[in-house]
Amino acid sequence: MPTIFESRIKEDVVFGENVKVVQPVNLYGCTIGEGSFVGPFVEIQKDVTIGRNCKVQSHTFICELVTIGDGCFIGHGVMFINDLFSGGGPAAGDKTKWKSTSIGNKVSIGSNATILPVSICDNVVIGAGSVVTKDIMKPGIYAGNPARLMRNPDGK
Repeated sequence: MPTIFESRIKEDVVFGENVKVVQPVNLYGCTIGEGSFVGPFVEIQKDVTIGRNCKVQSHTFICELVTIGDGCFIGHGVMFINDLFSGGGPAAGDKTKWKSTSIGNKVSIGSNATILPVSICDNVVIGAGSVVTKDIMKPGIYAGNPARLMRNPDGK
Protein backbone atom coordinates (compact mmCIF):
# COMPACT_ATOMS: atom_id res chain seq x y z
CA MET A 1 0.00 0.00 0.00
CA PRO A 2 1.39 3.48 -0.83
CA THR A 3 1.93 6.18 1.74
CA ILE A 4 -0.63 8.89 1.04
CA PHE A 5 -0.17 12.54 1.99
CA GLU A 6 -3.04 15.00 1.97
CA SER A 7 -2.60 18.49 0.59
CA ARG A 8 -3.30 20.98 3.34
CA ILE A 9 -2.47 24.22 5.06
CA LYS A 10 -0.04 23.45 7.87
CA GLU A 11 -0.27 25.27 11.17
CA ASP A 12 3.12 26.98 10.61
CA VAL A 13 1.79 29.23 7.82
CA VAL A 14 1.61 32.90 8.77
CA PHE A 15 -1.31 34.80 7.22
CA GLY A 16 -1.85 38.54 7.15
CA GLU A 17 -5.37 39.91 7.56
CA ASN A 18 -7.99 39.34 4.86
CA VAL A 19 -6.09 36.62 2.98
CA LYS A 20 -8.25 34.43 0.75
CA VAL A 21 -7.27 30.84 -0.08
CA VAL A 22 -9.17 28.50 -2.39
CA GLN A 23 -8.58 24.83 -1.58
CA PRO A 24 -7.11 22.41 -2.35
CA VAL A 25 -3.69 23.93 -1.72
CA ASN A 26 -0.44 22.79 -0.13
CA LEU A 27 1.00 25.55 2.07
CA TYR A 28 3.66 25.08 4.71
CA GLY A 29 6.21 27.23 6.51
CA CYS A 30 5.43 30.30 4.41
CA THR A 31 4.20 33.84 5.04
CA ILE A 32 1.37 35.37 3.01
CA GLY A 33 0.77 39.10 3.35
CA GLU A 34 -2.48 40.88 4.10
CA GLY A 35 -5.09 41.14 1.38
CA SER A 36 -3.48 38.44 -0.77
CA PHE A 37 -5.25 35.68 -2.70
CA VAL A 38 -4.07 32.10 -3.32
CA GLY A 39 -5.96 30.07 -5.90
CA PRO A 40 -6.55 26.31 -5.96
CA PHE A 41 -3.92 23.68 -6.72
CA VAL A 42 -1.09 25.95 -5.54
CA GLU A 43 1.93 24.79 -3.56
CA ILE A 44 3.90 27.31 -1.53
CA GLN A 45 6.84 25.83 0.34
CA LYS A 46 8.62 26.85 3.52
CA ASP A 47 10.81 29.95 3.64
CA VAL A 48 8.64 31.72 1.05
CA THR A 49 7.37 35.22 1.74
CA ILE A 50 4.55 36.72 -0.31
CA GLY A 51 3.86 40.42 0.17
CA ARG A 52 0.64 42.33 0.66
CA ASN A 53 -2.16 42.45 -1.91
CA CYS A 54 -0.74 39.74 -4.16
CA LYS A 55 -2.67 37.32 -6.32
CA VAL A 56 -1.32 33.80 -6.91
CA GLN A 57 -3.41 31.99 -9.50
CA SER A 58 -4.13 28.27 -9.73
CA HIS A 59 -1.58 25.53 -10.44
CA THR A 60 1.41 27.65 -9.42
CA PHE A 61 4.44 26.20 -7.63
CA ILE A 62 6.52 28.49 -5.40
CA CYS A 63 9.55 26.64 -4.04
CA GLU A 64 11.66 27.42 -1.00
CA LEU A 65 13.79 30.58 -0.97
CA VAL A 66 11.39 32.80 -2.96
CA THR A 67 10.42 36.29 -1.82
CA ILE A 68 7.62 38.14 -3.63
CA GLY A 69 6.99 41.85 -3.01
CA ASP A 70 3.73 43.75 -2.62
CA GLY A 71 1.04 44.13 -5.26
CA CYS A 72 2.25 41.25 -7.46
CA PHE A 73 0.27 39.04 -9.81
CA ILE A 74 1.43 35.46 -10.38
CA GLY A 75 -0.49 33.86 -13.26
CA HIS A 76 -1.76 30.32 -13.66
CA GLY A 77 0.83 27.56 -13.72
CA VAL A 78 3.89 29.70 -12.94
CA MET A 79 6.86 27.60 -11.80
CA PHE A 80 9.65 28.90 -9.58
CA ILE A 81 12.92 26.93 -9.57
CA ASN A 82 15.61 26.93 -6.86
CA ASP A 83 17.84 24.07 -8.07
CA LEU A 84 19.90 24.72 -11.21
CA PHE A 85 21.31 21.17 -11.28
CA SER A 86 24.77 22.72 -10.83
CA GLY A 87 26.29 19.31 -10.14
CA GLY A 88 24.86 17.79 -13.32
CA GLY A 89 21.63 16.62 -11.72
CA PRO A 90 19.22 17.37 -8.87
CA ALA A 91 20.73 18.63 -5.60
CA ALA A 92 19.17 15.59 -3.89
CA GLY A 93 18.25 17.58 -0.80
CA ASP A 94 21.59 19.42 -0.55
CA LYS A 95 20.14 22.87 0.10
CA THR A 96 23.58 24.48 -0.13
CA LYS A 97 23.19 24.07 -3.89
CA TRP A 98 19.84 25.87 -3.99
CA LYS A 99 19.59 29.53 -4.99
CA SER A 100 17.08 32.20 -3.97
CA THR A 101 14.67 34.30 -6.02
CA SER A 102 13.59 37.85 -5.22
CA ILE A 103 10.59 39.44 -6.92
CA GLY A 104 10.06 43.19 -6.45
CA ASN A 105 6.83 45.13 -5.97
CA LYS A 106 4.16 45.45 -8.67
CA VAL A 107 5.51 42.58 -10.75
CA SER A 108 3.12 40.63 -12.98
CA ILE A 109 4.13 37.18 -14.19
CA GLY A 110 2.07 35.65 -16.99
CA SER A 111 0.71 32.11 -17.04
CA ASN A 112 3.10 29.21 -17.47
CA ALA A 113 6.23 31.31 -17.01
CA THR A 114 9.27 29.66 -15.44
CA ILE A 115 11.36 31.71 -13.04
CA LEU A 116 14.87 30.46 -12.32
CA PRO A 117 16.79 31.83 -9.30
CA VAL A 118 16.94 35.53 -10.19
CA SER A 119 16.18 39.00 -8.90
CA ILE A 120 13.41 40.97 -10.60
CA CYS A 121 13.08 44.68 -9.82
CA ASP A 122 9.82 46.60 -9.23
CA ASN A 123 7.34 47.36 -12.03
CA VAL A 124 8.07 44.46 -14.37
CA VAL A 125 5.72 42.41 -16.55
CA ILE A 126 6.80 38.90 -17.57
CA GLY A 127 4.91 37.53 -20.58
CA ALA A 128 3.08 34.22 -20.51
CA GLY A 129 5.29 31.22 -21.20
CA SER A 130 8.51 33.15 -20.67
CA VAL A 131 11.61 31.65 -19.05
CA VAL A 132 13.48 34.12 -16.85
CA THR A 133 17.12 33.02 -16.64
CA LYS A 134 18.87 36.27 -15.64
CA ASP A 135 18.30 39.13 -13.22
CA ILE A 136 15.95 41.88 -14.43
CA MET A 137 17.14 45.21 -13.08
CA LYS A 138 15.16 47.61 -15.29
CA PRO A 139 11.36 48.07 -15.27
CA GLY A 140 9.64 46.99 -18.47
CA ILE A 141 7.86 44.24 -20.31
CA TYR A 142 9.86 41.05 -20.82
CA ALA A 143 9.00 37.93 -22.79
CA GLY A 144 10.52 34.92 -24.53
CA ASN A 145 12.89 32.08 -23.81
CA PRO A 146 15.10 33.40 -22.46
CA ALA A 147 13.06 36.43 -21.41
CA ARG A 148 14.31 39.71 -22.84
CA LEU A 149 13.16 43.32 -22.75
CA MET A 150 10.38 43.88 -25.30
CA ARG A 151 9.21 47.32 -24.26
CA ASN A 152 9.99 49.99 -21.69
CA PRO A 153 7.19 51.10 -19.33
CA ASP A 154 6.78 54.28 -21.41
CA GLY A 155 5.98 52.13 -24.47
CA LYS A 156 9.27 52.69 -26.30
